[in-house]
Amino acid sequence: MTIENAIATLRDRFGDQLSTAQVIREHHGHDESWHPDALPDAVIFPETTEQVSEIVKICAAESCPITPWGVGTSLEGHALAVQGGISLDLGRMNKVLEVHQDDMDAVVQPGITREELNAYLRDTGLFFSVDPGANATLGGMAATRASGTNAVRYGTMRENVMALEAVLPDGRVIRAGSRARKSSTGYDLKGLLVGSEGTLGIITELTVRLWGQPEAVSAATCAFETIEGAVNAVIQTIQMGVPVARIEFLDRRSISAVNDWGKLGLPDQPHLFLEFHGSESGVKEQAEVFGEIAADHGGLGFKWTSNAEERANLWKARHNFFYAMRAQRPGAKGISTDVCVPISRLAEMLLGARADMEALGMDGAIVGHVGDGNFHAGLSFDPDRPEELKKVKQLAGTWCERAIALGGTMSGEHGIGAGKTPWMRAEHGAAVDLMVEIKRMIDPKGIFNPGKMLDVN
Repeated sequence: MTIENAIATLRDRFGDQLSTAQVIREHHGHDESWHPDALPDAVIFPETTEQVSEIVKICAAESCPITPWGVGTSLEGHALAVQGGISLDLGRMNKVLEVHQDDMDAVVQPGITREELNAYLRDTGLFFSVDPGANATLGGMAATRASGTNAVRYGTMRENVMALEAVLPDGRVIRAGSRARKSSTGYDLKGLLVGSEGTLGIITELTVRLWGQPEAVSAATCAFETIEGAVNAVIQTIQMGVPVARIEFLDRRSISAVNDWGKLGLPDQPHLFLEFHGSESGVKEQAEVFGEIAADHGGLGFKWTSNAEERANLWKARHNFFYAMRAQRPGAKGISTDVCVPISRLAEMLLGARADMEALGMDGAIVGHVGDGNFHAGLSFDPDRPEELKKVKQLAGTWCERAIALGGTMSGEHGIGAGKTPWMRAEHGAAVDLMVEIKRMIDPKGIFNPGKMLDVN
């Protein structure tokens, strides 16, 4: 039983849908993370669920590892074939299969990206809400239980995946969930697979929740004298029930980077970026209420706009934060953390993170989906200087431990992948043993995305 035998059998069956070309393998051997490249032995491009099932059966017979691939935007090495084997590229399975406008849901294949889906939905009056910034595939987003800037109002992939189809490690195809908005039947297998990072099943179809496009949208920026003031404004906004769609924090270093990248010309202060959805009168009222809250917490120069181009430029700059930080130091690589804590502890977490960076003399910037207590610290390092990588790993570990100690989690949206496994037991305790038992039961040969999430040795 060997990887070579699996590749030979797959080539006989699928022909030019399988590639061992160096350039193809290299493309699938790196993602947006800091992890070293890990090339698969071959890449295969299935076009149907039936083909995925057949591929898995062939690989299972040869104990050949399979690593699912979307578009490679993951930040924790999820899609890297760290034990070789097959990279299963789902990019050709990118169709919208059904849209049910009256029920506000859509059935899609896993290789479609969120931008492609929303372009398809443009004339329906509906949109798909989960927006992680990167133009990721929905299969990858479901596998990592992705989140993003809209989560404070519309929820994460956990809330927006209604049903799915998946291929198990023995090739069986199962369906979990339904188009009904609630159910009290059976174990929540959909919930188990969403967020399992390709370690339990390969998602081949998704039914996702859609939302009505709001009548009016406005965006706002507000500078603050202090980080505490910005976070306290967020807490009061949430407590008062102001239905913000997006509420993002950027520290001074982040503002400097996105100013350079997006030519925003914002004041050199900590900021909140916000977006309000609703009726014309509703978004105006929401913006005015927030303006009053911000003023009570040291807000400076609150500005809001309904201009679509200005809004697009603002969020484009925010979404490109990771690249904006890397552009500040050409040639550097980056690590982006994503811990999440109760919002009452967020200021403590943010201030501690800033102090940690300064103590180690590391360059970094902080942004956050602060409406749900999630923040990212972008850390740049020179790949030719091992001491810098050691420091950023130290910082990332410190923040994982502090977030857990504050009642939070080491990952609010990026997932575990190959990078955060060492802290799983610190967060989940004895539950990790149950996770390992589930993994071994469903995938006894350990062929699905090995080396990710759990240490099953």
